[in-house]
Amino acid sequence: MPESYPQKVSPWGFVGMGALACLLFLDLAALLIGPWWAVLVLLVAWVVLFARACRWFTRAPVRVAWSAAGGLVLWLVVEVAGGLWVW
Repeated sequence: MPESYPQKVSPWGFVGMGALACLLFLDLAALLIGPWWAVLVLLVAWVVLFARACRWFTRAPVRVAWSAAGGLVLWLVVEVAGGLWVW
């Protein structure tokens, strides 16, 4: 009977999930400098990113990290554009 070896686990899924956790705190802290509706948009986007990251965690862990990076870019765009033109 052949021995079964554990599959090698990529660290990128864990990196992405950690980055998404940090991004949640950034989104919630945005309430201090932006209106509630902008924070609501950021939180809805975070929930979508988190749901996709949960699906990709084992199948495509690099995508989890990239989705967290995309969420950070979205947060920066909303806060900078909002600070310059909206609020």
